[in-house]
Amino acid sequence: MIHPVSPGSIFMLPHGTRIVRKLQDFLRSEYARYGYEEVMTPLIYKKDLWETSGHWQNYKDDMYMVKGGDDDNEDGLFGLKPMNCPGHCLIFDSTPKSYRDLPIRLADFSPLHRNEASGALSGLTRVRRFHQDDAHIFCTQQQIAPEITSCLSFVDRVYKAFQFPHYDLTLSTRPESFIGRVEEWNLAERALREALDATGRPWTVKEGDGAFYGPKIDIMVKDSGGKSHQTATIQLDFQLPQRFQLSYVDEQDQAQTPVIVHRAILGSIERMMAILIEHTAGKWPFWLSPRQGVVIPISTQFADYAQKVASELSLGSNQTSEPHYFVDVDQSPRDRLNKMIRQAQLQQYNFIFVVGQKEMDEGTVNVRTRKGQVLGTMSVESVREMFGRMTADLE
Repeated sequence: MIHPVSPGSIFMLPHGTRIVRKLQDFLRSEYARYGYEEVMTPLIYKKDLWETSGHWQNYKDDMYMVKGGDDDNEDGLFGLKPMNCPGHCLIFDSTPKSYRDLPIRLADFSPLHRNEASGALSGLTRVRRFHQDDAHIFCTQQQIAPEITSCLSFVDRVYKAFQFPHYDLTLSTRPESFIGRVEEWNLAERALREALDATGRPWTVKEGDGAFYGPKIDIMVKDSGGKSHQTATIQLDFQLPQRFQLSYVDEQDQAQTPVIVHRAILGSIERMMAILIEHTAGKWPFWLSPRQGVVIPISTQFADYAQKVASELSLGSNQTSEPHYFVDVDQSPRDRLNKMIRQAQLQQYNFIFVVGQKEMDEGTVNVRTRKGQVLGTMSVESVREMFGRMTADLE
């Protein structure tokens, strides 16, 4: 929901939060595969940091400024972060680095704030407070090509899991307002062109649409309705490492400046949710669904058994681990069974479990899908095994 006291910021209700957690957990499992370490960084930094990064000079109008209660001078001025990159630069610079340490891949789910114009705000797709599956890769120039290729592979793997029918690749080049030397920009753009060529996929150019600190690859997704949305981005940056005076020691014990790859696979999680809602028409695939199952007792005398079944399906029989699945109990006033099943189907529960005397006596459930397919009687353990098979394809 959105409330007028915080325009452009989203209140995630329980089922929406379930989806956010699923998306983040999915990315976290992939981080292990692709060699990322997750970090957590502050939301506000002093103006000095934003001057160092160049955001103060190039992005200040799109930032929120914060002052302490007793600070009336500019020295007490802070900025809410619109991006994670300066904080990740501070982490990189906190200890000496050798070429053996690189590449270093830092991932961050911290909320970001951007002062979007009120007329530009739009539902989940254009907001002022949002979350990115944000990451920064600190690497040598020789590592640029394989790191960009790995990022593009990451995008392809995730978007196949979402079953997007198509996505487009675009290269955004040097804008009119930029930092750094033209020679560095040319080198960065050439590296991205080579990585795009290596994919074997068609790609297009958006002249002058890069970030002020570097060129980028943008991914445009077409949903099932044919609409196009900008989601993932991969940006190459020679400027921030220089501005923060980052360095590592090479094989000859000489100080060298790393390169940063800015990378987001989903982009804004809020925007990706909007795309997925429209793409799936609310019929979420099982692994991402906030309503994976509902247990319907045929009368109130079976309510306790229904709750027991839901707990075992959600938590497992020992109930000692975090919930693995989202299984609810229909606790609404009793109605005709067919009407209750139909209501569960309209709510897009992936599976509906009906329980009565027979099921309670045998420790089973009667299973059907939201499409109306009747799977018949199954043990609770068999249902959990089915759940496991349905999520194993993502591993």
